[in-house]
Amino acid sequence: MEKKIRVAVIGCGGRGMHSYAPYVKDFEGVEIVAAAEPIRERREYFAQTYGLRPDQCFETAEEFFAHPRMAEVAFICTQDQQHYAHTMSALNKGYDILLEKPISNVPEHCLTIAQEARRLGRTVVVCHVLRYTPFYQKIKETIQSGRIGQVVSLHQFEDVGWGHYAHSFVRGLWNNSDNPSPMILAKCCHDLDIILWLIGENCRRVSSFGELTNFREENAPEGSALYCSDDCRARESCPYDAQKIYFSDQWRWAQGAVALNPTDEKVENALKDGRYGRCVYHCNNNVVDHQVVNMEFDQGITASLTMCGFTSRMTREIKVMGTLGEISGDMEKNKIFIRVFGQPDEQIDVTTLSTDLSGHGGGENRLLRDLFHLTEGIVPAASALTSIDKSVQSHVMAFAAERSRLENGRMVELQEIYEDCRRNTGAAYVG
Repeated sequence: MEKKIRVAVIGCGGRGMHSYAPYVKDFEGVEIVAAAEPIRERREYFAQTYGLRPDQCFETAEEFFAHPRMAEVAFICTQDQQHYAHTMSALNKGYDILLEKPISNVPEHCLTIAQEARRLGRTVVVCHVLRYTPFYQKIKETIQSGRIGQVVSLHQFEDVGWGHYAHSFVRGLWNNSDNPSPMILAKCCHDLDIILWLIGENCRRVSSFGELTNFREENAPEGSALYCSDDCRARESCPYDAQKIYFSDQWRWAQGAVALNPTDEKVENALKDGRYGRCVYHCNNNVVDHQVVNMEFDQGITASLTMCGFTSRMTREIKVMGTLGEISGDMEKNKIFIRVFGQPDEQIDVTTLSTDLSGHGGGENRLLRDLFHLTEGIVPAASALTSIDKSVQSHVMAFAAERSRLENGRMVELQEIYEDCRRNTGAAYVG
């Protein structure tokens, strides 16, 4: 970096503390100079980790934004329902922004943020990290090469993983569609965005179906307790037992949400009466545990997304079908297959494409590099893969899908959402 870039982290939870802040040290000339976090233990740990003074730490985002501008870039990593207010404050203070997805859980707010960023000439990069992964970039490159002809259909599969679903969307902070967001937005805006990017055409209309089938109180096994650590007689046969999940090799990564700087003892204590120790059938959750979305794009291209919480693995799979061939891939296995009709199959090992596949398959580090280059003026803002303008449409696709699902699969035109936003706030979509 030719000049020093200062970063303020707003929200020091999982994303702010563990997903983005650690990468800052990889960039010469970039430093964290401020943080805002309401939970004292997290705030103090973040300050200690990044060498922040007390006057560089704030209890609330509002307190931080009341202060004169302290940095060039603000990482907005707060809860979904807080993104709008915090992003608007950051824009008006003159910050460039890394905005954790979703942009907002209100469609009007998404368009308003984009409109305000254009008016003020500020950079807002949305954390749609999949566009930056070697896995999806190779698929995009293959599509653009013309090897499989014209794309006619695409299928994306979001295998959430049974343990991940129980952790984040039953016991966790994203278990209620009203606060913060419905599943299709909270989890699958990544998938809708990557579909939009790969196809490269505007989405016209969507339909969707989905339900919360399993994790309901009436499905609780006989003898279950409100907390897994209580006298639960179903514990032995239940795969969702908190002890089994949080102390298993497969899902141990989730301990960081259960306790800060987790040890076995701290996690054990937190599970006794904390939200992550609750029985999955007694969590008052309402987000769907499976959902399908059907989409039609310009040029008659069709696509589908299948999200399911009942999968053995936590991965994304894709199949792209063109007039001359097809592409399929499995992100967890880091394998891509290119099958051009009448030619031998080609297999690509994604691990040979990059030495860094950390953080969403290598996407997080690359996204931050793009952001810092934009802030420094090395590349023009319009070139950002996940600029606010490029990210709004996939969010509107999610809002349309949820409207369709709630209305028994009614076909919803995206223009319907845009018109609602224009009538309600005057915010217009500029794609």
